[in-house]
Amino acid sequence: MSDEVEAGFVRVRLDLSYDGSEFSGWAKQAGGRRTVQGEIEDALRTVTRSRETYELTVAGRTDAGVHARGQVAHVDLPREVWAEHHVKLLKRLAGRLPRDVRVWALREAPSGFNARFSAVWRRYAYRVTDNPGGVDPLLRGHVLWHDWPLDVDAMNEAAPGLLGEHDFAAYCKKREGATTIRTLQELSLVRGEDGIITATVRADAFCHNMVRSLIGALLFVGDGHRGPDWPAKVLAAGVRDSAVHVVRPHGLTLEEVGYPADELLAARNKEARNKRSLPGAGCC
Repeated sequence: MSDEVEAGFVRVRLDLSYDGSEFSGWAKQAGGRRTVQGEIEDALRTVTRSRETYELTVAGRTDAGVHARGQVAHVDLPREVWAEHHVKLLKRLAGRLPRDVRVWALREAPSGFNARFSAVWRRYAYRVTDNPGGVDPLLRGHVLWHDWPLDVDAMNEAAPGLLGEHDFAAYCKKREGATTIRTLQELSLVRGEDGIITATVRADAFCHNMVRSLIGALLFVGDGHRGPDWPAKVLAAGVRDSAVHVVRPHGLTLEEVGYPADELLAARNKEARNKRSLPGAGCC
């Protein structure tokens, strides 16, 4: 599938962050709900004095309440619009956007770049505390409170059983026509000096609710309700387990998106569009 930029347009990469608390997710929705995509597209239209809306493509759509520190998107702008506005565009967006979303960098993207399909990994962090007193009020919008003591060593013992390429159907909300095969590259947890446990989750891509379901399973191990071998058994079973809870979204932050070297972007773009199957899997 070709992803050539239309003649007369330039592809622009945006690096951005947002507090997801007051957003109904990234993607525009019917009914006038407030979304990150909607806010940025409206701001771009306003500051470039354009009649039409230029649609953003994002590296990873986030759900309602999920935050992002290292989100990436791209937009194709008419070359004359980019030439006229790009010097002052970042500052003008800062003056137009609401305070819970920021664009930190704008630059012409290299050939073959697609914010979604060129990415080779996405890294999320999920933050939780088991402090019996609850969450620091200043962090309550970004840290989950778990009201059982958590054994981080047990959670880290369980994590390796989930790494690698698998069908994560047991940890995903199924979407018609979408694969649930993913490669989980990193899953680890560290308790900081402040007592907050940060889980780092990195994969080539994620299916719907995958990160929050994985964390839900690990929390059940950490609080002693299940043994360290249980999350891998759920994965192998291949079906949703009612004991796996999708934890609340506010503890989740998209931290970073990784891309290959410029000369590999187009090849990665093409590869990522291929429908995946596991070795030995049948066609039907």
